[in-house]
Amino acid sequence: MNLLNNNSLEDICEIRSVNQEGVQAALEGMPDNGDILSLADTFKVLADPTRLRIIAALSSQELCVCDLALILNITGSAVSHQLRIMRGQRIVTYRKEGKIAYYTLDDEHIEALFSVGLKHVTER
Repeated sequence: MNLLNNNSLEDICEIRSVNQEGVQAALEGMPDNGDILSLADTFKVLADPTRLRIIAALSSQELCVCDLALILNITGSAVSHQLRIMRGQRIVTYRKEGKIAYYTLDDEHIEALFSVGLKHVTER
């Protein structure tokens, strides 16, 4: 295979040149490794289409498991399983009212992640 015909060399530096100020600024702004790992775990949880549908449904109002099961056309057990994973990453929270658990997004950051991501993929 001829790499020159592949255009793969166009997106790399042709000479070694380091922007010391840029590198220093990037290093100073680099989040703590633990925070990076936590963020990666959050994105892993958000990488599931069913969980994204749950976030979409909860973006407008709080809903119980039965509501979500009807909206997503899956079993309550499947919804509960997804919600348990999402609670573990602080994506959703719930409140109990009698025997019913009502779910909401944990905070405005989750809705922002969802809406910005959706805007990104729908822009052309």
